[in-house]
Amino acid sequence: MPDSTILVVDDDPVIQKLLEVNFSIEGYRVEVAGDGLEALEKAKAVLPDLIVLDVMMPRMNGLEAAKALKADPKTASIPIIMLSAKAQDIDQDAGREAGVDLYMTKPFDPLDLLDRAAELIKGR
Repeated sequence: MPDSTILVVDDDPVIQKLLEVNFSIEGYRVEVAGDGLEALEKAKAVLPDLIVLDVMMPRMNGLEAAKALKADPKTASIPIIMLSAKAQDIDQDAGREAGVDLYMTKPFDPLDLLDRAAELIKGR
């Protein structure tokens, strides 16, 4: 969905850049945040069409950020893709409990992520 905005939240600058480049090539506007607290601020300011959120980050982890985003009426309807190296069932269950729409594990296929992002944005 070109002309849509995606908020990429990850504390790893390499992952941030990879996601930013991949989404930008497809025509998305991309905002970047380095932790959960920054994600909350940017999500409220920008109201992106999708949030791609890491789990393990400083200050506020992705699970806490997802819960806060889903609890806020202003951001509750924004779909969230959790993108994490934590791949066990308990981690994925925690993501679902936090309200994420899709849980993907690292390493990930960038084309699959692009497809899934487009599906979630289209379904909004």
